[in-house]
Formats: sequence, structure tokens, C-alpha cells
Amino acid sequence: MVLDPHHLGTILGVWAHPDDEAYLSGALMATAVHDGRRVVCVTATQGEAGFPDDDARDVAERKAVRAAECAASLEILGVTEHLWLGYPDGGCHLVDPANPAAKLATLIDEVRPDTILTFAPDGMTGHGDHVAVSHWTTLAARQAGSGVPGGARLLYATKTADWNHRFSTYLDLDAVMMVEGMQPPEVDPAELALWFRPAGGVLDQKLRALRAQASQIEPLYEVVGEAGFRDLAAEEFFREPHPDDWPWGPS
Repeated sequence: MVLDPHHLGTILGVWAHPDDEAYLSGALMATAVHDGRRVVCVTATQGEAGFPDDDARDVAERKAVRAAECAASLEILGVTEHLWLGYPDGGCHLVDPANPAAKLATLIDEVRPDTILTFAPDGMTGHGDHVAVSHWTTLAARQAGSGVPGGARLLYATKTADWNHRFSTYLDLDAVMMVEGMQPPEVDPAELALWFRPAGGVLDQKLRALRAQASQIEPLYEVVGEAGFRDLAAEEFFREPHPDDWPWGPS
């Protein structure tokens, strides 16, 4: 059964870099805020590695740019609760997962979200930070959920074959995958737990929020144009965890 985006309750999103949250769940967050529901967003790193090699800014300046852009983006979406975990961009896979998982479990116990949104174990593109954040969040959801009736609903971001095909008409999919030979994730629409197709004002709001993160988004926007950008942002997909998602068992 596909969930109603208006019935997700309190949402906790856990992501790796600034802009992940807007790409994958911007419309869902904006809709929740419009509905008067609580939204808490967590970002593991400040995205300091997301600049060209010849960028003249030092690490501190890059972090400041990304933090300011993220703040502007979340303000457009109406999200007022945001936390940084403070891990190094590109180094999350080197962190003992027990530490961030414990921090997130504590946060889950405090926030008591009804729905937790994060990456699937594939990390969408295979990015090590994305994969690590999925691992941490899944562990945290399990830890926090023990002894709590029902617990929080954990959902993993994904795509469909149709979306991947459309993306490939704008850009080479291989160019965005972080693992050579990795196929982009896709789920049969019948297996999606959440398929949100925002329209009108909410979609416009998401597009503005994305473009507020200009250091990352404008190069893509220049390539795909307004129509392509709107097309690619117009759907958000999430699935439920599977028992074989992680080698240590189901969440």
C-alpha cells in the first residue's frame, strides 16, 4: 500500500550532505510543514568536498558556503529544526557506526518521529557517505525502537525505472554513480511505500529550495534547463526496508 504523504506524522530525515534532503524529500518536508506537522532534519557532513578541485576557498570557507545555502534552502521549505553531526565529507565510511548510531538513537527517542527518511543501503549512487548514513540510521531506528510499541516507520529513498530513464535523457547515469559498474537503484512502482508527485506551489517551493543551494545545483540546472529540472524534481520515492538490505539482518 502506498502511504499518504499527508499521514506521515512527525518526520525525521537523516542525510549525508546539504542538498540530499531537498533532492530526495524536499516536497515531503514542505507538505508536512504546511500540514502543521513537525519536521527534523539531520545532516552528517557540511559538504566541504562538493567543490571543483580548482576552487580557491579553503575548507572552512567551503563549509560556510554549504551551511549558509542549506539554511536558506530549509527556510524556504519551512523546516526550522536542523542538526549537523559534524563528520568529514567523504569520511563517513571510516567512522565507527556505533557512535553516530547512538547519537541518532538518542535523537529518535527525543523526537519520537512517526516516519524516518534516509538513504537505502545502496546509497542511491553508492557514495560511501550515503551508505554509511543509511547504516547508522537503520541501527539507530532499531535501537530506539526496542521496547517502543510500533516504533517509527523507516523508509529508504529510491527511484523507479521510468525516472532513471528520464534522467538518462538529460545526463549520463554513469557520470553520477560513485561505484564503477553500479546500476542505479530502481523499484517497481507496485513495491513503493511512498510515491509523492507534488504539484503547483509545493513543487515550486522545492525547486526554489534546491536552487538556494547554488554551489551544487546551478551546474545541473544549466545542463538540464528549467523543464528538465522540474521534471526530475517532480517525484519522490521511498520503499520499506527488506530483510536482506544489510548483512547483519533486517531493521
